[in-house]
Amino acid sequence: MRRIVLKKLVMLAVAFFAASSLAKAQGVEVSAGGDIVSSYIWRGQYLGGVSIQPGASVSVAGFSLAAWGSVGYDSNDTKEFDFTIGYGIGGFSVAITDYWFNTLNADEEINNYFDYSANTTAHIFEATLGYDFGPAAIVWNTNFAGTDYKLDGDRAYSTYIEASAPFKLGGLDLKAELGMTPWEGIYSDKFNIVNIGVTVGKEIKITDSFSLPAFTKITFDPYGEKCYFVFGISL
Repeated sequence: MRRIVLKKLVMLAVAFFAASSLAKAQGVEVSAGGDIVSSYIWRGQYLGGVSIQPGASVSVAGFSLAAWGSVGYDSNDTKEFDFTIGYGIGGFSVAITDYWFNTLNADEEINNYFDYSANTTAHIFEATLGYDFGPAAIVWNTNFAGTDYKLDGDRAYSTYIEASAPFKLGGLDLKAELGMTPWEGIYSDKFNIVNIGVTVGKEIKITDSFSLPAFTKITFDPYGEKCYFVFGISL
C-alpha cells in the first residue's frame, strides 16, 4: 500500500508542477469558483441536501487538471473530493477521474484518503470518453478501479452514458439530458434509464453592474421512481 500511496503523491506532484510551469506560458487558463445547491443530485442519484461545491482547474493546449469537491450542510451528507485529468481536441474529449468519498466505513471510521486497498478504499476511478457534436453531446463513463463491486464480489465496471443538448427558450438557456446504464452497477441492477433532466440558467441582476448566475434543474429517475427539483447559485 505504501508504494501505491507514494506513486499517487508523485503523480499529483508531477501534475501540479507541470501545471505550474505551464502557467508561465501563453494560452494557459486558470479558473476557480463554486456552486451552492439546494440538493446534491448526481446522475439521477440523491447524494445530499444543501451543499457547497467548490472547483478549480488549469488548462493549456487541450490538457486540463481539475479539482472539485462537495460538502453538505448536514453532517450525514456526502463529502467528496475529486481530481480529473483530461484532454480535448475539437469535439472529442477523454478524461480520468479519481473520486473520493469521505464517509463512515464499515468500522464507523472516517475513510482514509490514502487508503488504496482493494477491499477498504473509498476511491473510485473512472474513465470518460465524450464527443460534442455541437447541437448535442454524448459521454460514456466507466469505473475501472476502486470500490466498485457487485453483491457477489465481482467488479461491476459501473457505467453511465449521457446524451445532452443545450437550447434556448423564452430568452433563457436550457439543457436537456438523458442518462442510462447498460448493465448492473452502482446506478441500477440491470439496463435502465436513470436520469432525465432539464436545467434552466438565468442571470439574477443584483446591481446595474453585477449579476449572479443561477439555475434550476428538474431531475427524474425512472428506475428509482424519484423526482428532484434543485436550485443553485454559481460563484
